[in-house]
Amino acid sequence: MKNFGVPMSKLTLSALAAEIGIMAFAVTVPMSAHAADKFSIGVPGVPPVFVSALVYTAKDGGFYKKYGLDVTIKPFDSGVAAANAVVSGSVDASISPTAPAIRMISNGDVPLVAVQGYEKPDWILGSMDTSKSKCEDVKGQAVGVDSPQGARWVALQNMVGACGLQPDKDIPTVNLSSNVGAAMVAGQLTFGVLHFDDVPVIERESGKKLTIVLEIEKTAPGTHYTSLFTNSKKLAADRDQLVRVVAAHIEAIKFMNDPANFGKVGGYAKPTGRNLQDATNAVKMFTEFEFWPNGHPGLDRKRFDKTVQIQVMVGQKTKGKGGIKPEVKAVTYERFADLSVWNDAMALVKKSK
Repeated sequence: MKNFGVPMSKLTLSALAAEIGIMAFAVTVPMSAHAADKFSIGVPGVPPVFVSALVYTAKDGGFYKKYGLDVTIKPFDSGVAAANAVVSGSVDASISPTAPAIRMISNGDVPLVAVQGYEKPDWILGSMDTSKSKCEDVKGQAVGVDSPQGARWVALQNMVGACGLQPDKDIPTVNLSSNVGAAMVAGQLTFGVLHFDDVPVIERESGKKLTIVLEIEKTAPGTHYTSLFTNSKKLAADRDQLVRVVAAHIEAIKFMNDPANFGKVGGYAKPTGRNLQDATNAVKMFTEFEFWPNGHPGLDRKRFDKTVQIQVMVGQKTKGKGGIKPEVKAVTYERFADLSVWNDAMALVKKSK
């Protein structure tokens, strides 16, 4: 082999061969070998409440990785605190309660946008005293919630409104993040706003029967529970990342709904503080309840409208101290949610198969 008539040395040939090999390797490296995009999600509760089992499944089950994402999960005292972190840009997205977010967007025009939802609230008001089992019995009694005007606080507001009571006016509240059940087991509280999966744990650890005083789906049926929110600026700048996050969630939810995977999902949910058996039972309970939306975006307009209606009514009753202020216009569904992200994510899931 010659170079302009000059024989090439063995050293030059070796270097050329090496360079060709490097070039060939660079061409054949798969996309999965590239650095994954970093993304952060805030979740409600310390420890996180069980809705967060979705993001832990997506992470530990490899679904985020499949879509080129390196996701950090950050627990906050409440979903409202997580939403505030999205507004400030401290995290890229959060699982946060829909009602407070509606209030925040309406009253302050904060840049929150829902890209996926978890429609059906499972809130209950529980009592450790069987003699205190009626709505009226809660008047003047301390009730455990997450934070001021957080998800549990709003749920309490919606439930005790059935008997004309208001939190922090007729009912003192105690802010405990996701540790309401633990306080009830310890005998520190008689009443608490709880999730379904709290009940068997409280009964086993306390040795007492928990009385369900009120259920959100009976006192305020058809409201929307919580959503995956991002910042509108983040959505505009990195929409592709949000589409891939939701694609990972779509696949993770399908995985979670397969009974053969309940045990695995229970293991992935360890950060929620549940032991494996309790977590596995909770996965079964919540999938039967259709807690995580399987095959749809989970952003039902009717549930949104009902939630807005209640927040408007509360705002009028409290003169703007709670709910949507009477002088402002309530957020519209089109401003609240961007369904195109979920639609593109579903298309991506189908394409990836």
